[in-house]
Amino acid sequence: MKKIHLLILKSFIRPFLVTFAIVMFVLLMLFLFKYIDDLIGKGFAWYIILELMMYASATNVQMALPLSVLLSCIMTYGSLGENYELVAIKAAGISLRRAMYPMIVVISILSLSAFIFSDYMLPKANLKYYSLLYDVRQQKSANFLPEGVFSNSFPGYSIRVKKKDADGQTLHGVMIYSRKPSDNNADVLIAREGKMYRTPSGNFLVIKLKDGIKYSESAGDASYNVRERLTRYRFKETEQRLDVSALKMNHTDESEFKQAYQMMNLRQLNDLAGLTRRQIDSSSAANYKMLSGYYKYFSIPVKKGKAEKFVPSDGKEFERAEIHQKISQLTNAASEIRSVQETLKNQAARIKDLEQNEQRVRLEYQKKFTLSAACIALFLIGAPLGAIIRKGGLGMPVVVSVIFFLFYYIINTIGEKYVKDGDVSPVIGSWIAIVVVTPIGLFLSYKAATDSQLFDIEAYKRFFNRIFKRRATEVQS
Repeated sequence: MKKIHLLILKSFIRPFLVTFAIVMFVLLMLFLFKYIDDLIGKGFAWYIILELMMYASATNVQMALPLSVLLSCIMTYGSLGENYELVAIKAAGISLRRAMYPMIVVISILSLSAFIFSDYMLPKANLKYYSLLYDVRQQKSANFLPEGVFSNSFPGYSIRVKKKDADGQTLHGVMIYSRKPSDNNADVLIAREGKMYRTPSGNFLVIKLKDGIKYSESAGDASYNVRERLTRYRFKETEQRLDVSALKMNHTDESEFKQAYQMMNLRQLNDLAGLTRRQIDSSSAANYKMLSGYYKYFSIPVKKGKAEKFVPSDGKEFERAEIHQKISQLTNAASEIRSVQETLKNQAARIKDLEQNEQRVRLEYQKKFTLSAACIALFLIGAPLGAIIRKGGLGMPVVVSVIFFLFYYIINTIGEKYVKDGDVSPVIGSWIAIVVVTPIGLFLSYKAATDSQLFDIEAYKRFFNRIFKRRATEVQS
């Protein structure tokens, strides 16, 4: 038995690691394609992009891990079936259920690790990822001087470069407008060519210009010459020093992102859900107090002597009132009704927002457990499915696993959407995919244990041929 268990475990570990690496690579490429415009051309250091990719990979584990378990299980048992090793195991008197025991232990350990990861490591990875992604997306482009257009990246300057060489530093046809808000004038500098580089500190961009001319306007002298003066002088070489310290990447304080649900563990989510529920209850209880000021009562005086006789109302005071009194009463009543409606509308909107927030918090709380449950549920599908189709490698197993995973993912996404809209309970919405997939896995396990020909095309051909022959015999008779 130990040799068989080692055989199955060795057959599983290698495909699992390979498929997990492939799925993570594919998801990472999707991330890069999505945010490629925010990463290219901004002058990031290589370690910034590497750090962002690392955090993005950590956030993709919750999707990559269940798919890898499904695909590797199909590949493992499909390869064993294709090489008739499952037949040899069954011939030795070992059932498929007993042969799955080591895999059940491994998947259980993997599910426990997934739960620990989702509760302790994933919130921290989400915090790092979203804060760094926000800083990256807010960063301005490092392409300070694009060709053929005026660039306003530097405060007080408008710069146009006619052409840039392949090295990105040699410039041709440079025109620089230097604005002076104090006297509402501008200096114009035109140079045939130039070269730009950054200072060692990175705070300044230096542009060395050659063979140019500079035009400068200045106000006239109020005492004897009020006309503006234009100064023009040529130069062989000059230098412009532009401040780029404001264009450096700034790191936002991570505490600003800690209130998001993805950055919380189970204890924090549970506390936040309880706090939100108390806010909903207090808002509902406060509605009566807010509306009580709009109610009018006819009260009986408490002390004697203030009213010698109390005459109960017959409800016909409005009919006995004068026309101007009726108009005044109706106007006041309509005003009170509008005030009540506006108050209730605002309170209802606030309570609805709080209820949606509570739904999302409780959904995130349940998702900490569904990752582990998804690994077990998809294992119940992958192992018997591989034993039934008896195909290893990356051909048929990939197709079948992608179909089943898409089925699971679509149901899970729909359930989460209904929870966020407030249509279903967070428990139902988060576990509906597991509830649907698990019976399918149990059914496939039963079919695999009974050597069912569920995916044998020849068996279906024989079945339909018997039906057609039977119908042809009935027609002839």
